[in-house]
Amino acid sequence: MQRLQFVIRSFWLVALALITMSEAEKNVEALRSVLESANQFSSPFFQTVVKHNPGNLITSPLSVGVVLAMAAYGARGNTKAQFRNVLHLPTSESLATSGYQSLIDNLNNVKDNKLAVANKIFVAASLNLKPSYKNLTEVYFRSASQLVNFAQNKEAANIINSWVEQNTNNLIKELISAEMLDDMTRLVLVNAIYFKGQWKDKFDPKSTSDMPFHTSKSEVKNVSTMYRQGKYKYGELPDLNAKFVVIPYKGDELSMIIILPNEIDGLPDVEKKLQSTNLTNILSQGYKEEVELWLPKFKVESMLKLNDVLKEMGLTDAFSNADFSEIADGENLYISDVIQKAYIEVNEEGSEAAAATGVVLMYYSYPSWTPMKIDRPFYYAIYKSQTENQDILMLFSGHVKNP
Repeated sequence: MQRLQFVIRSFWLVALALITMSEAEKNVEALRSVLESANQFSSPFFQTVVKHNPGNLITSPLSVGVVLAMAAYGARGNTKAQFRNVLHLPTSESLATSGYQSLIDNLNNVKDNKLAVANKIFVAASLNLKPSYKNLTEVYFRSASQLVNFAQNKEAANIINSWVEQNTNNLIKELISAEMLDDMTRLVLVNAIYFKGQWKDKFDPKSTSDMPFHTSKSEVKNVSTMYRQGKYKYGELPDLNAKFVVIPYKGDELSMIIILPNEIDGLPDVEKKLQSTNLTNILSQGYKEEVELWLPKFKVESMLKLNDVLKEMGLTDAFSNADFSEIADGENLYISDVIQKAYIEVNEEGSEAAAATGVVLMYYSYPSWTPMKIDRPFYYAIYKSQTENQDILMLFSGHVKNP
């Protein structure tokens, strides 16, 4: 039987609301269950992506997780079991779907900075989309749907890419190529996340200067490096042979953590050890202190093809022997492509970042200050915290080897 294609794209978000006390408790439990799932997925996903993508990197594990969850709840049997194992989805489906709803709403209600998450389903007119699946994605994933003629592949790609650009402040372009689509494409699921944050304490551009950055033990280049001194959460990480600093954005809801290896060539080892720890444990080893901070300005763009990454993580059936019968009856759907485009720029004002993921189903002294000179390859992440040192959600993660 001829198999049909199905596409998904993604970005990032979070939400929480209180109504009655009992309902509030349910909402918190649901949100925490999804946060736990997202964090369990983030580390192995990042490590696997690193193996497949050398050089500078920006990715959004959350964006991938959200769009794959949308697909997961349209699956049955072993296909659904693999989604559950890889994404670490909560056992209770009602708890999970409510959690994604709270997550998306929470992220879209961030104050002081711009954070927006959006989902959308592009559907072939010929696909008999189940009302139950349409309702699930609309209600719990806040996803609208739009009919598209995939046979007109250039026009269809333009429609999808225009939506992505609009929802990422024009940072993510051409997520979908016309070649990914044809008359056998039945569904494209897209998740878009856009973030623009101002530092709580901005860097003075007059203090920015060219400084050496060790791209390797034998190579050094001058890069535009920002400087400021102030109070930051800083910590030593002996288990990782590294140190870290947390740079908060305005409002303190969102922060960037930078983990700097003690050795010039220590990044691979640090990233490997990150698999056996989590962000909450790392943050608990830090204290607010006076820090001299030197941070290179950088801009990273990544185009990630994720099929092999996800297969390596255990999601195999969705690409071949798939069962997506909760999406539509009478269609032999499978995933043909999972793609993510992501972008981040860090400067004196703050950071701007965006990501989109798609799945296609077809038929940087003074003695009194602690110096933190980020002058060698480093790992970074942007995260959101619900409460102090609790309920940490990774939005973006990556590394800079050559700014």
